Amino acid sequence: MEIVRTVAELRGWSRGERGKGRTVGLVPTMGALHAGHASLIEAGAKSCGRVVVSIFVNPTQFGPNEDFARYPRSFEADCRLAEAAGAQVVFAPGVEEMYPEASGGGAGASTFVEVAGLGDRLDGRSRPGHFRGVVTVVAKLLIACEADKAFFGQKDAAQVAVVRRMVEDLAVGTEIVVCPIVREADGLALSSRNVYLSAEERRQALVLSRAVRTVELLVAGGERRAEALVAAGRAVFAEEPGVRVDYVELVDWGTLEPVEVAVPGTLFAVAAWVGATRLIDNAVIV
Repeated sequence: MEIVRTVAELRGWSRGERGKGRTVGLVPTMGALHAGHASLIEAGAKSCGRVVVSIFVNPTQFGPNEDFARYPRSFEADCRLAEAAGAQVVFAPGVEEMYPEASGGGAGASTFVEVAGLGDRLDGRSRPGHFRGVVTVVAKLLIACEADKAFFGQKDAAQVAVVRRMVEDLAVGTEIVVCPIVREADGLALSSRNVYLSAEERRQALVLSRAVRTVELLVAGGERRAEALVAAGRAVFAEEPGVRVDYVELVDWGTLEPVEVAVPGTLFAVAAWVGATRLIDNAVIV
């Protein structure tokens, strides 16, 4: 497996592979890779001739009081996981490569990509400016890699919605592939931030997957009213008073706008603070 650090190196490699008739897949990550990331890389390896994994902790998607400085970084272990899962290249740029002449994590950059309206919903509402940073860096990665396909996890469903809109609106030409959530045996959705949790917080964090599963069971039983489903999800969170709810919502996955009735493809999404750690989870209604 090859490690490249510059956009020029990545673009040259990608064009060389595509010139040989191969399909190039991209798995954008911030590192601290786990089995969920491995599933994305494996999906890319199965679907594409070549797979690039980007590892870049993007400063522009973190707010001033968020965890950029302490975000887990494990580059050597990440490279081993990426290679074992089927990646041919790890793209690991520095901040100065992604934001040339920038200082303070992108403060000197002049161009950003923003999805108006959509980027201010769910996580975008809770974390102002977050999706502006996400969409900007994803756009830069897609342009740098010239990927045929990019692989994202359903756990980041709101991010997926915003990225899909950006790709469509800008006619980027990359196919966005969404892969299922990977969970621990007890149901907790895998996240790089799970390492922050104490043993007690790890137990409390299971309330997110319980709320999601409760709503899935109600839908399977015939309940489709958003008011009832959201209330049921909130009732589950009330069982863990130490967990601070950010949002519990039933939304259209394309627009992230609330809906009154769940139909196939509707998104039930939750976010909550467990101690100092913000976690998310969701389910797509079938």
